[in-house]
Amino acid sequence: MKQYLDTYISFLAEEKGLSHSTIESYRNDIAGFIAFANERGVHEPTEVNRTLLGLYMGRLKQLGRAPSTMMRCTVSLRSFFQYLVRHSVIAQDPSLMLESPKPERKSPKALSVEQVDRLLEAPDVAAPQGARDKAMLELLYAAGIRVSELVTLAVEDVNTEMRYVRCTGNSGKERILPISPIAARSVALYLRDMRSKLLKENSGETGLFLNTQGSRLTRQGFWKIIKKYGREAGIEEEITPHTLRHSFAIHLLDNGADIRSVQELLGHSDISTTQIYQPAKRNMKEVYESFHPRAGS
Repeated sequence: MKQYLDTYISFLAEEKGLSHSTIESYRNDIAGFIAFANERGVHEPTEVNRTLLGLYMGRLKQLGRAPSTMMRCTVSLRSFFQYLVRHSVIAQDPSLMLESPKPERKSPKALSVEQVDRLLEAPDVAAPQGARDKAMLELLYAAGIRVSELVTLAVEDVNTEMRYVRCTGNSGKERILPISPIAARSVALYLRDMRSKLLKENSGETGLFLNTQGSRLTRQGFWKIIKKYGREAGIEEEITPHTLRHSFAIHLLDNGADIRSVQELLGHSDISTTQIYQPAKRNMKEVYESFHPRAGS
């Protein structure tokens, strides 16, 4: 089968124009299968069947290959055999019914409540940038909004007296979300005393959070900010701009919020997206004893 692999790799390079790294991934995936097939006396593409492919995927699993690696290998093999069908090397595609491994769903990383407290207390609110940063961090944790939603907020999108923020999600759907009293106070302080010090003279900028040039802060700018305060707060875990959103969701669920409400707050269209936040710490016995009215009888 190696000669067919060589012609397939040439096809990917010359006609598909794929990158060198992508082509090498295809080559390695398919070459691994060919070596496995040869060990079992299978040397021609016409001899390959679904059973052999299934055995190979089982071998990869035994070797501890990650689900993402196995998914990539499945894609590579399907593409290879489809190529052989199109070029009349084989009549039927043996990978047609090959099952893809389910992608591994990693639990989102969140901070503890104590770590969040340290992070939110890190900015120096006596300085314009510190007051801005405090307001941003408090708002992220209070409302669970995305960083992309945070940096696109206009001044009029936050009502500090009624304590709500209005934002637009990835799908274009608008959400009006409650915010905590401390988040409202932090934003109010920034608006009253500090935003004007960042805003340039005669600027018509309507963005809520500004950089030192008087323009809207960018996602990249916020990334640097949260990294800085993570270090200052002594948090060793990796912190990303999404960390406070993850923490918001997990802390709500840990404290008894129902998942449908958290789904609505986060702006998820599918509840399965929200379910990754359900607390893994609680086993069935803990849930039963916490919530069943006769558990303690």
